[in-house]
Amino acid sequence: MSDRYRAGDVNAAYFVTLTTVGWVDIFTRLNQKLAIVESLRYCQQHKELVIFAWCLMPSHLHLLCRAEGKGGLPDFLRDFKTHTSRQAVRLIMEEPESRREWLLPYLQQACAHLARNQQYKVWQDSNHAEEVFSNKFIYEKLAYIHNNPVTEMVVEHPEEYRFSSAPNYADQEGLLEVVVIPQELITV
Repeated sequence: MSDRYRAGDVNAAYFVTLTTVGWVDIFTRLNQKLAIVESLRYCQQHKELVIFAWCLMPSHLHLLCRAEGKGGLPDFLRDFKTHTSRQAVRLIMEEPESRREWLLPYLQQACAHLARNQQYKVWQDSNHAEEVFSNKFIYEKLAYIHNNPVTEMVVEHPEEYRFSSAPNYADQEGLLEVVVIPQELITV
């Protein structure tokens, strides 16, 4: 496997993208979105996850973060993906979900190639993790993260999208506490 997007320095900050298998839109329901938010909040409070920016889209999650807990980013990503996969499947099974009949078999089929015994697969194995290396990189990734819902025409302005840190950066209350990077530090 390539080391290009692996988190090598456990103390560094990273831009990370977690993607669902097949880019399937799993996080379309409010209960699914809130489960991801609560999982991130838990990791902030108990796993020393520091979030600088984030955005949850139906098929992926962007984070600009640093995992200060034991094991750093690799352990955080493993545990987060395991926990949120179980939550997502449970919510698909237990809550109203019109896509249940095709979604659960799809998530089961995504496990067919795995050597380990796993019934459902929600997240792709790879993590697109890029180490933060400059102020310009931070600026570019903040803009990319916050404009993701604008690009997808979900909202007109980034701060209108509740499932991201854009409201925090617009001096509004966000769903998660984030460490807002001062604008003067991220000028190009």
